[in-house]
Amino acid sequence: MSRKQHQIKTKEFHLSDLIDSVPHPETEENAYVLEVFNAIGESINVIIVPISAVESLKQNEILSVRSLVETT
Repeated sequence: MSRKQHQIKTKEFHLSDLIDSVPHPETEENAYVLEVFNAIGESINVIIVPISAVESLKQNEILSVRSLVETT
């Protein structure tokens, strides 16, 4: 599987790769297991989110960068 084919974003705009989908234990909304990356492609976290919280990247979108740590 190509990484490009599976890149998605959460509605909070985390660029992620889809790792797996998991059923909800009580028949509520199923979830995705996502690996989250920083701007240079390093893995920084693995998260589980409801399927409704993710969407595919679109060709007409432009990515932006934000800092993980607030600087003063």
